[in-house]
Amino acid sequence: MKKDNSGKVQLASVVRKMIQEESINSHGCGHFSQINDVTPSADGCEECLKMGDEWVHLRLCLTCGHVGCCDDSKNKHATKHFHATNHPVIASYEPEERWLWCYADSVPIEV
Repeated sequence: MKKDNSGKVQLASVVRKMIQEESINSHGCGHFSQINDVTPSADGCEECLKMGDEWVHLRLCLTCGHVGCCDDSKNKHATKHFHATNHPVIASYEPEERWLWCYADSVPIEV
């Protein structure tokens, strides 16, 4: 996932352009309006770093920039963040992966 010079992940504009061009398959996600260009909150899972714990993969909240661990990690901080905030769309925060997930609609979104 690429950051710009300010440290923000510029994904909102990319997703909006793909929607306009109809080149994105949303599988019925109705939460694109809540996707923002965000500054990641940490270089790893924010809560795991504070606890001194480990994670498997990272997820980025596209509403606020929270970085949490995936559901394969024992703490599942990304999902816990969704339940606490209702921020619906996350992106994989792994460099080689380009996908989103909408918790509210339980759908993957390929980008």
